[in-house]
Amino acid sequence: MQRVTLQIEKMSCGNCLETVKGALEGLDGVDRAYVHLEDKTARVDYDASRVNTKQMAEAVEEKGYMIVP
Repeated sequence: MQRVTLQIEKMSCGNCLETVKGALEGLDGVDRAYVHLEDKTARVDYDASRVNTKQMAEAVEEKGYMIVP
């Protein structure tokens, strides 16, 4: 299991947090996503053999948010 922290822009409320969390945890290979509204980050525990950060970014961006490189 690996862990990555993603910086996410455009989150402003609890609904945003739940949307991002759902997008990440909906990916095959993501074990858990801890999304924090205050610092606009998501800490993701994942299996690197099944999912990568590019796929995570695409899932979040499909919901209208942006990953900051």
